[in-house]
Amino acid sequence: MAVKAMRAFGSMKGFVGSFLGLACLAGSAAPANASIAPSQLSVMTYNVEGLPFPVRIGRADKLRQIGATLATLRAEGRQPHVVVLQEAFSADAKAITAQAGYRYAVNGPASTLQGAQATSTADRRFADAASLFRGERSGKWADSGLRIASDYPILAVRRMAYPAYACAGFDCLANKGVLAVTIRVPGLPEPVAVVATHLNSRMSSHAPAARSLYAYQRQVDALGDFVRKVVPDNIPFVLAGDLNVGRQIDRRSYLIRNTALWRQSAPLDVAMARCLPDPACNKSNLVDLRYSFRRARDWQFYSPGQRAALQVTAVSGLFGHDAKGAMLSDHVGYVASYLVTSRQTAPLVVASR
Repeated sequence: MAVKAMRAFGSMKGFVGSFLGLACLAGSAAPANASIAPSQLSVMTYNVEGLPFPVRIGRADKLRQIGATLATLRAEGRQPHVVVLQEAFSADAKAITAQAGYRYAVNGPASTLQGAQATSTADRRFADAASLFRGERSGKWADSGLRIASDYPILAVRRMAYPAYACAGFDCLANKGVLAVTIRVPGLPEPVAVVATHLNSRMSSHAPAARSLYAYQRQVDALGDFVRKVVPDNIPFVLAGDLNVGRQIDRRSYLIRNTALWRQSAPLDVAMARCLPDPACNKSNLVDLRYSFRRARDWQFYSPGQRAALQVTAVSGLFGHDAKGAMLSDHVGYVASYLVTSRQTAPLVVASR
């Protein structure tokens, strides 16, 4: 997000320890080679434009409409299992998940969570060139704006603020970072990890292009380090959020090149890119899906685990343009549905990092 007018690792012991404990449970949940029915997992990513006053005014009604729509879907049994929100800064934005009836919900990094300091010569030079007039020396006025809500139990939570220097323009006023959770999906002997983030914007930050790109690249570096340290290779995971790629080739190439190094067990795939051209993958509200795909801001990456296959089976443009062309946010909120198939062929081994 850009705060459009206007961190750090803690100890990983607790989070990895939670995975180790879950691994023991997984090992006793079913014998090797047991047949386990596939499970369904649907994940919505949505930048809800819940910017705080005075950056945005008059957003309360539309934010309540988002919550009401999700509540209606719940009454019909069609709500996403997991909701990943970005720009959920305001109280009305954070209230969406409660209004929608989600039992479990956690926020991303608070404004007070410290990010790593610059250590390299290039990073210190970048930090020294920060602009007061573009908000780069004003501290963190807002939290990360990240929120994950789930119908399924959230077993563990980790947060990271991006390095203190790794931001550009008015984006620096928000404490952008990463929120990671593990979720117990019914029918699976091991958890699924869901990671949320929001990377530095380009135009909305009002920072020079070169400075914005440098900050973006350092955030991608930190995100990759976080994923490798926190999410074990052998459990499936989904990364969702506003990655602010747009039509910037340099951003896209840097992101894709880095995500290829995040996991040793299996490469990451992109839900929308996999589903849209596949006739067997169900699509709903195709016009808004294509619109979102072209904008290339809202992404879902996914990767299987060693004992669980993960396959995208459908994407739905849940929040898009209405009949008059209006939207409840300046982003499309879309849902990717995954089939998670447990492969009970070997004991689950979680490597401590």
